Amino acid sequence: MKLIPLLAPVALNEDLPDRKLTRGQIGTVVEHLEREGEHALLVEFSDEHGQTYAMADIHPSQLIVLHRKTEAA
Repeated sequence: MKLIPLLAPVALNEDLPDRKLTRGQIGTVVEHLEREGEHALLVEFSDEHGQTYAMADIHPSQLIVLHRKTEAA
């Protein structure tokens, strides 16, 4: 599994209703977490003014990394 780097922009690829987050919401990875061999990412979700409205630990499979420049596949 390729590690998603800190400060990477990511988007949810599924709804997380228990956290009031929906598919497509964009956030930033702020920490790598590990507990009992399980990996997760702490993701900060902010509005257009930079105000944080949610922080959630999310499994990497629930995220897609966003790219601002063209990269070869």
